[in-house]
Amino acid sequence: MNNRKYNAVITAVGMYVPDKVLDNKYFESIIDTNDEWIVTRTGIKERRILENGATSDLAAAAIEDLLKTKDINREEIDAIIVATVTPDMFFPATACLVQDKIGAKNAWGFDLSAACSGFLFAFQVGSSLIECGTYKKVIVVGADKMSSIVDYTDRNNCILFGDGAAAVLLEPSEDKSVGLQDTILKTDGSGEAFLNMRGGGSLNPPSHETVDNKMHYLFQDGKSVYKVAVVGMADVSYEIMKRNNLTADDVAYLIPHQANLRIIDATAKRCGIPPEKVTINIDKYGNTTAATIPLCIVEYYRSGKIKKGDKLVFAAFGAGFTWGSAFYVWGVD
Repeated sequence: MNNRKYNAVITAVGMYVPDKVLDNKYFESIIDTNDEWIVTRTGIKERRILENGATSDLAAAAIEDLLKTKDINREEIDAIIVATVTPDMFFPATACLVQDKIGAKNAWGFDLSAACSGFLFAFQVGSSLIECGTYKKVIVVGADKMSSIVDYTDRNNCILFGDGAAAVLLEPSEDKSVGLQDTILKTDGSGEAFLNMRGGGSLNPPSHETVDNKMHYLFQDGKSVYKVAVVGMADVSYEIMKRNNLTADDVAYLIPHQANLRIIDATAKRCGIPPEKVTINIDKYGNTTAATIPLCIVEYYRSGKIKKGDKLVFAAFGAGFTWGSAFYVWGVD
């Protein structure tokens, strides 16, 4: 039973993707691959790349886009949570840099690292800040400059990732029928070996050896990750629907992490949700890690597809392993 005084409701959204496009033809020119192979196995046709700038620039631009649609004073923003695995630097937190760039003088903030599940985890944390009644305006951003950690000679992984950011503003509502209703979040650290970036931290500080061994690039054992992700994301989505007595007819959209079209399809089938109720933009942006779910939210809401009262299921799977699902009811016109 929901005994909270408030539910956290998305009241504004914003996004930013860089102008530069890398289509599949580009990869044909630098590695042994082709457009048909990439599309068939991933669903990706192109992705965006930020040539100049950092993750904080992506996040700040997404928030600026959000603020264009919401008449609030920047000094009213209470907190900023940046979900990312590509922070500008170890410290200060990217959230601090974003806070300064957007002029949110009274906001505190922090980064949350959960890879492709980052937005979902940050969304739960941000919602909790609203639900406790202490904060009124919390911005959650999913932002990643994946091009900064991708090895473009690695044919299996470089084709997958793009850069982008999207943000949501959370505010309190006494109407319990809308907003965040339920979440299931999970981690399994035994999956560390299959998806990681080994260089740069306290385990393997930067050195000639770490650079020479390409330890500052993303590493992924794709087949091993796929086997776990295809089951994990599908099962947790099914579980949250069952726990909340939701049928496929009840769900307006499944909003899944955009890593691989085959994983998305498997999740939809497990939940009995037809293709027309699944949000897809992986073809345009590739895997933007923490930004994929909010990018889908922004695009589908702005196109008029998501409407007040719509029941949505979010789903994600990422490095850690991390994974989870959320049940959310859209609360604004």
